Amino acid sequence: MNLGNNAGDDFAVVAENAESPQFLTRVAETPADLRAAQRLRYDVFVRELGGDGAMVDHNAQLEQDRFDPFADHLLLIDQARPAQDQIVGVYRVMTSQMARAAGGFYCQAEYDLSPLRDSGRRLLELGRSCLHADYRGGAGMFHLWAALAGYVAKHQIDVLFGVASFHGTDVAKLAQPLSLLHHRHLSPPDLRIRAIGPTATPMDMLPPEKVDRPAAVRALPPLIKAYMRAGATVGEGAFIDHDFNTVDISIILARDALNALQRNIYAKGAALG
Repeated sequence: MNLGNNAGDDFAVVAENAESPQFLTRVAETPADLRAAQRLRYDVFVRELGGDGAMVDHNAQLEQDRFDPFADHLLLIDQARPAQDQIVGVYRVMTSQMARAAGGFYCQAEYDLSPLRDSGRRLLELGRSCLHADYRGGAGMFHLWAALAGYVAKHQIDVLFGVASFHGTDVAKLAQPLSLLHHRHLSPPDLRIRAIGPTATPMDMLPPEKVDRPAAVRALPPLIKAYMRAGATVGEGAFIDHDFNTVDISIILARDALNALQRNIYAKGAALG
């Protein structure tokens, strides 16, 4: 199983002068690391949000899929917690090389990735991002995104992409935020991937003049807001994921936005949680 490498030591971030929590970030190195990440994912995606999947292990309380063995898993660790319960944040990342070994990227079941593949750029797929409930809205996401920035720099990534989710599957309730994203943040044609499959649905549900921008922004989940602040764009169409009880959108973050991502991470008081 490919559970990571020594790259974690190169971008470890520890909170200075922190009494509680005491943060460390690194790549998962052992099967035990991966199981701990999958347990956190189970708590968030299955127990909290009502998701499920073909490989979810309800007995062991692990949220897992076939891509896990091929990916790297960025871990946010709070060393102030008991040793067996220190992993409080996760980001799963897959390079193109990892995806080839896995037989493809995770989100290619939801989106036609041809524009990204044909671009010739170094790609990194982001997925399974989650934080323990006790760490949302605080410094935890700051450290996890800093780890991601270090990983991107080490692997010389040109484009980050993946799916981000709205909770629930009632698309009509999301007309405002989806329409805002389509009209204001659509990716340029050379990077614009498109939702596919029977549950793909248009995002331009309202014309631009009918979008209530303040209300639409308020309806965006915090992670999607953070991506938009960093200069991310979105693909065409959304995907209804009934297994995970979500409406997914595609996020594309190109090289010219990576500097903005790092500025957001390191800016004093940046709200990334």
